[in-house]
Amino acid sequence: MDHAPADEDHIANATLGQGAGYGVVLGLGGAFAIGMIATTFILKRYNRELQTSEMFNTAGRTVKSGLVAAAVVSSWTWAATLLQSTGVCYRYGVSGPFWYASGATVQIILFATLAIELKRRAPNAHTYLEVIKARYGTVAHLVFMVFGVITNILVSLMLIVGGSATLNALTGMHTIAAIYLLPLGVIAYTMVGGLKATILTDWAHTFILLLIIIIFALTAYASHDLLGSPSAVYDLLVEAATRHPVDGNKDGSYLTMQSREGAIFFVINIVGNFGTVFLDNGYYNKAIAASPVHALPGYIIGGICWFAIPWLTATTMGLAGLALENNPRFPTYPDRMLDSDVSAGLVLPYAAVALLGRGGAMATLLIVFMAVTSAFSSQLIAVSTICTYDLYRAYFKPEASGKRLIYMSHCVVVGYGLFISTFSVGLYYAGISMGYLYVMMGVIISSAVLPATLALLWSGQNKWAAAGAPVLGLATSLTAWLVTSKKQCGELTVQCTGSNIPMLAGNVAALLSPIVFIAILTAIFGIDKYDWKSMLEIRRGDDHDLAQEAGVDLEDVNGGHEETQAEFDAEQAKLLKAGKISRWTTVVLALAFLVLWPMPMYGSGYIFSKPFFTGWVTIGIIWIFGSFIGVGLFPVYESRATLIRTSKYIWKDLTGKSHIKTIHAQEAAVVGTPGDQTPPEKAGIKEEVRSS
Repeated sequence: MDHAPADEDHIANATLGQGAGYGVVLGLGGAFAIGMIATTFILKRYNRELQTSEMFNTAGRTVKSGLVAAAVVSSWTWAATLLQSTGVCYRYGVSGPFWYASGATVQIILFATLAIELKRRAPNAHTYLEVIKARYGTVAHLVFMVFGVITNILVSLMLIVGGSATLNALTGMHTIAAIYLLPLGVIAYTMVGGLKATILTDWAHTFILLLIIIIFALTAYASHDLLGSPSAVYDLLVEAATRHPVDGNKDGSYLTMQSREGAIFFVINIVGNFGTVFLDNGYYNKAIAASPVHALPGYIIGGICWFAIPWLTATTMGLAGLALENNPRFPTYPDRMLDSDVSAGLVLPYAAVALLGRGGAMATLLIVFMAVTSAFSSQLIAVSTICTYDLYRAYFKPEASGKRLIYMSHCVVVGYGLFISTFSVGLYYAGISMGYLYVMMGVIISSAVLPATLALLWSGQNKWAAAGAPVLGLATSLTAWLVTSKKQCGELTVQCTGSNIPMLAGNVAALLSPIVFIAILTAIFGIDKYDWKSMLEIRRGDDHDLAQEAGVDLEDVNGGHEETQAEFDAEQAKLLKAGKISRWTTVVLALAFLVLWPMPMYGSGYIFSKPFFTGWVTIGIIWIFGSFIGVGLFPVYESRATLIRTSKYIWKDLTGKSHIKTIHAQEAAVVGTPGDQTPPEKAGIKEEVRSS
């Protein structure tokens, strides 16, 4: 399918010129790359962080809860989070944003339990696949490696395909150019800074993203000349339902949670997102990077804060699109949007143009760029750690030095970025959109969710059940998907296979069929009696060569020293307690998001009154401000001592009041020997008092 004519149409009608597209992709992308490279230099010079293989892939395992939460929010805020959620709102009304948000929040919250167990069972792991290999051996390891990499590929494709389509729609920038240029800056700063740079960039992107969402919401519901209040939006939604009632919604209304197609999407959404969290090594990377006491609060805060992003973004922009589509300001006026454009994620940019003109187009361009690049950096690290530790070190060079491991990580980051861009070009010419990939992903990957989870939670799962259930589940889900498509449409086309009923059949079969296969294989081969010891034997990378080359003692950098048995036991006790807390917390929150909140409104068929809709929107706006505090401001507050100390060191160094070597010597004199684990923040405070 040749897409060139579509590109030409967008060039003619684009709100922003191509210069804006190239300026954001190359200019802003380059600025972030330079900023993160500079940050990496500052951390090395003033915080004595040496870029070892461990630091590159695990960020030193010392990240605090605020940054963990920001990284989780950023990694889970794909282009689809903003574009797809707005599209389902345009299709189904107020239920769409909630079904999207709740159906993708519970996975992050539930994953908190798995994050705790990973840190407790395998404290030195770099990937969850290392845990699979340590417990089940080579066959299961290879099976899960395939599922894990496919998960990363599907997520990466959604990011680049969705982002490039939006760039083309807003600026006229050719889609192929956008596909190849979007990853450039991300690859640059990921190569230099590794996981630490990715997490810091995640925070910066999330901060900007939340500010723009707040601007959208306050414009639509408080200051816009055509909208300007929940009451005005409500009236226009009632008019929209009169013009084109929603098939399957209560009375055809856009203002009800009772939506048949919305509920089907809800199930598809839940199933698919279990796969993209529980099988995406990027989320395990965040858990591994977190210090033990910060993993649980990081994931809980992240999940709760993330909920507001798709919920309020879609409730604002999806409903604004419906309210304004009958106005000459809307790009498709006097026609409704084509279903293919909705699937491509163009409701958000079109609504933004109608709402704020060129400013709305630029704001959309920024948030999509932030979402795509920050989430893609997580995918780069996820795949590089898999290829480095689960492929290269596991099967080709077990005794690889730290320098060699970093070299492999760099090669994979570049190679994977090029591979995804090239693959995205193929999907573009085949007519496969972001929306299609989003609903299809569960069919392909979700059969491995339950076996992967049980690997950390149940000692009884044997290796045959672990290795066999995902493969058998995949065969079942593909069969259910394609047979349902054939029966419903009579032929297998992109449009038919991407429709709700076939996707529902395939997704549900993928997630639930492994229950049967695990039971059968456990009955045949018996219950395992695993003692969890082999996971503790996973070893860290040997970075002594890098330390020697840098002329430093490995004990003196990255805050690291050999952990004593007493420290290990204390850490395990904290994690055990956190694990118990996480089980209750995550179950209660999951029930609230999936059952207690939405189901009474769905079952009753309640159509929102104007006061209820006003309250609904108000809660969303309050929530997004809470999210801004939780993942925008809290990480800064939590790291205030380090930020102040580093700023003072930079000032002293720049003004010549003290050389960096003198600063480090004074700090070492106060702290004591390398084995003394006085936190760097306290060490900095002592040094400052002493120098004054």
